Amino acid sequence: MSRVAIVTGAARGIGAAVVRQLAAGGWRVVAVDVCEDIPGASYPLGTRAQLRELAEQWPESVRDVVADVRDETAVRRAAGVAEAEFGGIDAAVAAAAVMAGGQPLWETTDEQWNALFDVGVRGVANLARATVPTMLQRPEPRSGRFVALASSAAHQGLYHLAGYNAAKHAVVGLIRGLATDLRGTGITATAVSPGSTRTDMLTATAAYYDLPDVEEFSQHQLVERLLEPEEVAAAVCWLCDEKSSAITGTVVHADGGFTA
Repeated sequence: MSRVAIVTGAARGIGAAVVRQLAAGGWRVVAVDVCEDIPGASYPLGTRAQLRELAEQWPESVRDVVADVRDETAVRRAAGVAEAEFGGIDAAVAAAAVMAGGQPLWETTDEQWNALFDVGVRGVANLARATVPTMLQRPEPRSGRFVALASSAAHQGLYHLAGYNAAKHAVVGLIRGLATDLRGTGITATAVSPGSTRTDMLTATAAYYDLPDVEEFSQHQLVERLLEPEEVAAAVCWLCDEKSSAITGTVVHADGGFTA
């Protein structure tokens, strides 16, 4: 029987790569994205067309849902699609996040701060609230998986990105607490911390630093190149698999050696 996943932040970047790899591996997936720009994020976010195009590649196994992870009710409705269409949830991937910053912490606006925490932290919590009870309905022995995208910024300070640092630290703390709450249930909770990955978010970050080319970020990684979204997605998808049962309450550093 195919396993079922729900993935937020799915219109593009790492989230879209996760959807593609899961679907190609026989999973049934509900792909979720807000599909509109939001205050505090100074760059264009994923679009409805991108999300639809992703789902159309697997018409039998992927459903696209427009939902704002900041809205718990909307996230619960998206989780309901997984239950109604595919019969339950086996894995939830919280990939939705935004980048905001470019100035010292004391100059960070409330709008930027709210975007970072409402999407990147509250959105993770909302997904857990909406999906973990459904995973717990699976008969024992369970193999539910909750995976959140953190960042190398959760482990190392970044210049003029203190708000982003704080939000990603919060994701790691949330995962550690969630994993403890899930003790003995067979459901695991983990985080993946990417390094500099070739995404629209990285392009936005380069603009904050007035860098002409995102390739300049590659010098901070031991692999001496930027990561591709598919490389990070591979770590996420492995954690979604039943075989990752020994990993919970911790972080997988898919960062190309950024934090070494």
